[in-house]
Amino acid sequence: MTRGKWTAALFYAAAGYDGILGVAFVFLTPAVFDAFKVTRPNHLGYTQFAGLLLLVFASMFVAIARNPLRRRNLIPYGIMLKASFCLVVFGHWVVHGVPGMWKPLAFIDAVLGMLFLWAYAGLRHDAVREGSETLPAGTP
Repeated sequence: MTRGKWTAALFYAAAGYDGILGVAFVFLTPAVFDAFKVTRPNHLGYTQFAGLLLLVFASMFVAIARNPLRRRNLIPYGIMLKASFCLVVFGHWVVHGVPGMWKPLAFIDAVLGMLFLWAYAGLRHDAVREGSETLPAGTP
């Protein structure tokens, strides 16, 4: 599988993952929290907003998957999304503890974030090779 096809598959998978989570948090918040025996937030809008943001990012991941080289500029936003979630979950886990339902999601996002970084770096190499990205002299 070429780097472009592998990157496309990665971002389609990320879109599916975030899309499923987004739908779950928009439409099934009480059921999700109850299933994991986690106290519901005092207003469902908090998780519904987060769910809608996941759906926005899922659509961005589809755009990247359709043309990874052309949409390479969007990948850092996905990296920042994954890093943000991991920082919140791992930070609270270390300092105060965090409900178990968040822990596997943070590990999945950590792996996705690292794969996004790898894809971004590889696509940069491809862009330079194809001449669609110019780098200053001495840049690796």
